[in-house]
Order: sequence, then structure tokens, then C-alpha cells
Amino acid sequence: MGWSTEQDGAAAQGGHGAEAAGAGPGEGVRARPPVALSPSRASDFMQCPLLYRFRVIDRLPEKPSAAATRGTVVHAVLERLFDAPAAQRTAAGARAMVPGEWEKLLAKRPELAELFAGDADGERLATWLAEAEALVERWFSLEDPTRLEPADRELYVETVLESGLQLRGFIDRVDVAPTGEVRIVDYKTGKAPRPQFAEGALFQMKFYALVMWRLRGVVPRRLQLVYLGSGDVLTYDPGEADLRAVERKLLALWEAIRLATETGDWRPRPTKLCGWCDHQAHCPEFGGTPPVYPLEPRPADAGGAPQGRMEAI
Repeated sequence: MGWSTEQDGAAAQGGHGAEAAGAGPGEGVRARPPVALSPSRASDFMQCPLLYRFRVIDRLPEKPSAAATRGTVVHAVLERLFDAPAAQRTAAGARAMVPGEWEKLLAKRPELAELFAGDADGERLATWLAEAEALVERWFSLEDPTRLEPADRELYVETVLESGLQLRGFIDRVDVAPTGEVRIVDYKTGKAPRPQFAEGALFQMKFYALVMWRLRGVVPRRLQLVYLGSGDVLTYDPGEADLRAVERKLLALWEAIRLATETGDWRPRPTKLCGWCDHQAHCPEFGGTPPVYPLEPRPADAGGAPQGRMEAI
């Protein structure tokens, strides 16, 4: 579609990479009711309400993940590659950026060093870095960065719907065509899902499209998921009806979160994904006991905030 733009000077805010890498809470963090919804946390609740509680309300720490941390490094390379003039955006140059971006991330989050504990000869780290470099190089077979000038990279977006529900998140890349059409792009370092699971993968993108529509008054022309793990590109062209449906779904989801927050009734939802969960020791499905609920629960019929708005509990 001839996507090309000039930088508009919008500053991306930090935090996206830390969440992706599984950052835990700091010492002395107080539990608090949720006040906004992001795509990741919405997906958590749909996957398992108890997982949502552990991450958002209890804020239990999670072990760093090598795969997620690799994704953070790859995202950083693909973001900062566009700092260079178009002619200098080469695959070799991008690969060379990987070790430096890892060192920067490690300096910010020293706990990530535990990913390679006992790796005295550095062999595991070298393999991990090579895998990240391969993902970066594969991107060049899917898109041509010399023909792209993103309007925004790692863009923090936030809006409040008429209902009072606050939505926020980070968009990997926003392209704007000379004709004004907007494309939202997200990089995935895993493999593309099977067709029957594509709708779940697009949920995050429709979430961002809704936020951009509410912020800028323009429905994005295209949503694009770039899967570096398999070399696939998934696209979807949304319409207003799509985004209104997403908004209704989010309002219903937020109402369910509000009710669970007030009553303290967070139920586990066992799936195959439970095997990768860090919180099995606290999960009743695995014989564990959740921490004492840190908020004051109220009976379900005690009334509360209107749909879409979280009041203090």
C-alpha cells in the first residue's frame, strides 16, 4: 500500500519490554484494585481469572523467561533499527545490535543474569543470542525497512471510553501512508497460530485499533502481525462494527473483573497452559493455597461501581 511516513516526534514510554520479560513487583508494593485494562491483562483474565488476580492484585513475582526476554531484545533491535538512515538498515547491522541490546537490558534488570546461571563457558548465552539474531534476520525476509518510515515505535496509548473504562498498552509500530491510512504492526517472536486460533491472536490488535480509533478518530486500515518464529504475516482490515464489538466485549470483561475484585471470587480455569504457570504452588488446581486476599471483599449483592468504572475498594 506504499506505507511511508515522517517521524511525528511522539515519544514512546518505557515499560513494555519489562512486562514482556516477566518483571516482578518491587519490594513493599501494596495490592490495589485494577484501574485500567491492557491487552495482556485482558487475555490473562480470559485465560484464567485466578492468574489475573495473581498478576494484577497480588502482584506475585514470576521467574524470568528466556523466550520472553529474547523477545524483548528482538523488539528493542527492531525499534532502534529505524534510528539509522534507510540505507544503513541492513540485516547484518541489525544482527550486530543484538548483543548490545541484551547488555542494556541486563544493566536495567540484573536479575535476568539468573537465566544463564552456571553457564561458565558462555555456551548457552551464545546459543540464545544466536537465536535472537536469527529472528531479527528473518524479519528482513518479511518486510523491507529501507522502504518504511514508521510514524511511531513502541507507542504508549491510553484512552478512556464513555463508560469510564480506561484502556492502555504499547503498540510496536504505527505506519501512516501518504494518503493517511494507518497500519498497526506487532512483532511476535513465536510461530503463527493455526487458522482456528487466529481470532485470539487478533484480539490484541483489535484492542489497539479501538484505542487508536477513540484517540484519533480514524479506524486503522490494517492490522498486521509479523511472526518471526515461523516467517508468517497475518493481516486483518477492521471496520467500525468490529471495533464496536470489541468495545462491548471489553466492557463485559471489565464488569466481570469488577465483580471478582469486589467479592474476592477468583476462580482458576484449568487449561493446557497451566503447565507453564509460575503460580502452581498457590493454585488450588495443583493443591496450593492462594495468598490471603489483600483487598476487603464485599458480598456480590452489596452494590458497587457502575459497569466500566472501578472505584476504590
